[in-house]
Amino acid sequence: MARRADLGGGIVMGVSGPQLFARYAYAPNALGYCGPADASALADGTDTEIRTVARRFSGVWPYLRVLSSMTAIADPLDPRLVESYWLGGGIGDDLDPGTFLSNLLALIGPLAGGYWQHLTTDLSQEASANHSFHVLGIYPWTRLLGRGRDDLPLHVLDNCRIAWARVCERDGTTLTIQGSGLQWDGYHLSLSEQPARLIQMTPAANDHIAIGDDIALHWDHICGRLDAAQLTRLTISTTHQLEATNRRLDDARARLR
Repeated sequence: MARRADLGGGIVMGVSGPQLFARYAYAPNALGYCGPADASALADGTDTEIRTVARRFSGVWPYLRVLSSMTAIADPLDPRLVESYWLGGGIGDDLDPGTFLSNLLALIGPLAGGYWQHLTTDLSQEASANHSFHVLGIYPWTRLLGRGRDDLPLHVLDNCRIAWARVCERDGTTLTIQGSGLQWDGYHLSLSEQPARLIQMTPAANDHIAIGDDIALHWDHICGRLDAAQLTRLTISTTHQLEATNRRLDDARARLR
């Protein structure tokens, strides 16, 4: 499957790079999973305040720094880079995966210390300059599957990825959405359609969502609407990353035989 998905559309009109960053980074930060503890600016801060907070994210910020350096786009929070990181595709898709990984590991390797022994150049076979790679490749959760109870790592993987869903009904600030969930069959990860479910809208970034819209979700928080091109890039990058992860899991099982 081709990774390139330069299909037009894209950046949310009227939304700055810092505001776009905040939409996607808010939920895991509010839950205490990543970023600084005092990051209220992600909810209602100015661009300047969000920029200060963004630099303290040990996960996403190194990606944006490398994207900035390798694309010669001076601002790591340029909306083209922010969208490419969170959704995949776009400008980051043109970068050489091996070179990107080498530059990334130079930044995050010292932060991880000796805890994550898998952070080596072996990851070049699945490296991508986006959040899907961070969730499935950099984080250790896929390496915990098949080693006991799989419900926790699967829950984290499914919620930490940027998911997409279609709005089926709207009642005030409550949406009925239909989307897919991450599945694990004991050998491979895949996406499977899930029953329709209710989700509560939040005030920030969710105005004007209507029946029939496609939306992005991060830890069940609505990050905003997706146009057709954004949805295509997200689905392609997610599928590509799942395929790469499954190949790595197959190789790991083969080495144990």
